[in-house]
Amino acid sequence: MFGIYLRRELLNRRRQTIIIAIGMALAIALVIIVNSVSGGVKNAQAAVLESVYGVGTDITITQEPEAPTEGQGPGQQFDFGSGDGTTTDGTTAVSQSRLEAARGSSTFDASAIDTAAGTDGVAAAVGVLSLTNTTFDGELPDFSQMQQGGTDGAPGSGAQPPSGGPDGAGGSSFDIDSFTVLGYDPAAAAVGPLTAATLSDGRVLEASDAGADVAIIDSTYATESDLAVGDTIDIGGTSFEIVGIVTSTSADGTSASNVYIPLVTAQTLAGLDDQISSVYVQADSADSIDAVKADLETALPDATVNTQEDLASSVSGSLSSATGLITSLGTWLSIIVLIAAFLVAILFTISGVTRRTREFGTLKAIGWSNKRIVGQVAGESLVQGAIGGVVGIALGLVGILIVNLIAPTLGSGTATTTEAAGPGGMPGGPGAAGFGQQAIASTTDITLQLPVTFAVIGIAVGIAILGGLIAGAFGGWRASRLRPAAAFRSVN
Repeated sequence: MFGIYLRRELLNRRRQTIIIAIGMALAIALVIIVNSVSGGVKNAQAAVLESVYGVGTDITITQEPEAPTEGQGPGQQFDFGSGDGTTTDGTTAVSQSRLEAARGSSTFDASAIDTAAGTDGVAAAVGVLSLTNTTFDGELPDFSQMQQGGTDGAPGSGAQPPSGGPDGAGGSSFDIDSFTVLGYDPAAAAVGPLTAATLSDGRVLEASDAGADVAIIDSTYATESDLAVGDTIDIGGTSFEIVGIVTSTSADGTSASNVYIPLVTAQTLAGLDDQISSVYVQADSADSIDAVKADLETALPDATVNTQEDLASSVSGSLSSATGLITSLGTWLSIIVLIAAFLVAILFTISGVTRRTREFGTLKAIGWSNKRIVGQVAGESLVQGAIGGVVGIALGLVGILIVNLIAPTLGSGTATTTEAAGPGGMPGGPGAAGFGQQAIASTTDITLQLPVTFAVIGIAVGIAILGGLIAGAFGGWRASRLRPAAAFRSVN
């Protein structure tokens, strides 16, 4: 009887059913799309940050760079003595490599690793040394052949202009090649930037490689420089054998550094014994990250301690705008639309009950109880909400599919409180690792893909049921208050 009556009433009141279902469907579709966009933005943000802090890294410890001393200008400086280089046919060929901490960054004592590892709530702590290798390679004229006809050799003083050089007329030609180097302990726990990369060729560095002249390189850098496993690469004037190539798992396809070498070797070549530039920390649990951060700040008062959330808040570009939009406008818009859909369902249900005054009066007169009438109205509203939920889920999934087919791109960059230098001494770029020492780690275009999860579908179903129950509760309450005699008197 309940089912027959329910079907008849829904068919006889198609307009009310359609309006309530459409309102609920649009609200649910919006909730599904907003939740999926939020998940897609979070995934995009994680992809941007992945190459910076690595898988499993919860906290990064760095140190504020010292202010430049007087006379310390920007950029790399190369000093050549009169006897440097090789002179042939009036041309002097010079070459010099320098391996040093990136400009704008700072190094500190490696004892911070033990301090961090001994802090309560810390599962692992690993130190790294971020460096920049810059090589000057060029040809200059042989100035020693100048005839000192004057007192200073200046033009017009009788001195002959230098000959030689690449053009034979006293000109010069030189190249400056720069790439980033990250020193890490091969025997340490898998925490840090390198964990955001996978081995694509060769082997990884092992504990036995500590102090050895071996390296692994990023696949993108290997392609650009035409390097392969078994080749050699000059770092700080020392030849290193390439034993492996890694590929980044991040969205931009570039890992945190161009080249990775054993930490001890990096410290020795750069003249930074027992120095590191960052400590990557993994907490015992996600719930203890804030407490661990506070303890580390107390134990290392001169250091800058940052979490993933601190770095995530520095993501800029359209990705940041999308995050802000979803966090504020998207959430509030979903809430407002849901409230509106619920109100529409409630108003139409109450209006329908009012129009059925005589009907409910008759049902009461023949013995229907208030409980049965309330159940009937609630059942109708629940079915209307369920129809809206099914349609809303379908619309939401179609909307997600359309967005994924369009595949919009979001531009992003990462920035933190201090500035680090990347390749060529410029801010940012691979190798400027660490939360607290990056002005812009990378600029990346991320393709936005919206995920679909069972949780989102479950939320949509729950909203549909809730909407139907709320509307049915109000409508049923209104119907239960009708008295048979009053109902018949209200009809002419």
